[in-house]
Amino acid sequence: MDQVLYVLAIMGCGDDSMQCQQARIEPARYTSIQACQQEMPGALQRNTDIDYPVISAACQRMTPQMVDARRTRTERAGS
Repeated sequence: MDQVLYVLAIMGCGDDSMQCQQARIEPARYTSIQACQQEMPGALQRNTDIDYPVISAACQRMTPQMVDARRTRTERAGS
């Protein structure tokens, strides 16, 4: 069975904290949702430069598509 990993997504939101969009993904990967949530305050402090009225963070389960997209970006950077 594959190990489940979580990523910490930084979300940019409107003034009412609605209609949020993913702005970034922190580079770290977490093996539990609790470990991911524990890192949220620091991640929010590191990402105050995002141009949205409100920023938030969300722990998301890393999907195979995320892994494939990350591999593709790494391969392009190495070319």
